[in-house]
Amino acid sequence: MTVPTGRRERKKAATRQKIADTALRLFLERGYDAVGIREVAAEADVAVTTLFSHFASKEALVFEQDQHFARSLVRAVTERAPHEPLVPALRREIEALVRHCTADEAAPVWRMIDASPALRSYEDSMRLRHAELLADALAADPGLSRTTTACRTLARFVIDAYTVAREAADPQAALDEIFPMIEAAWAVTRPTGSPADPA
Repeated sequence: MTVPTGRRERKKAATRQKIADTALRLFLERGYDAVGIREVAAEADVAVTTLFSHFASKEALVFEQDQHFARSLVRAVTERAPHEPLVPALRREIEALVRHCTADEAAPVWRMIDASPALRSYEDSMRLRHAELLADALAADPGLSRTTTACRTLARFVIDAYTVAREAADPQAALDEIFPMIEAAWAVTRPTGSPADPA
């Protein structure tokens, strides 16, 4: 994650983190549905308007890494080395995200999410947003030469790979199985007569 450099940016980031940490602690202690926005704001010692300037909804408090997740996938496309193959770059990012989300300390959070229809619905919409952002980055890369449909499909596959692996008994084995399929699907979308993607 980019570290804010200015004093104002650092203060803003610290406030956001304090709100998110407070909310998660209260949700895990009392249950997601039992805690209101006003309680979170009071416990974090901020105004409700301040809370909403950082988070658009109560659900967003649980997924405070949402923007980081999306940015990391976009950077895997836009900041990869020249001639670096695309799918392995995306796989590295997904593996890092899965490791983070399957760490022991994350288990209570995912149990809470799985138990809440509101949080599950928010996660579904978040995955769609991530897929669209990733698809836009793929389509904007002139070296990839794929149709919009191919880019959107690959993006959905990559986001789904994260979800399937996170929920698997053996996340690494799941990724080992999934990514060759993604690689093969991406390869067949290459326009006829165009040079092969970097290998």
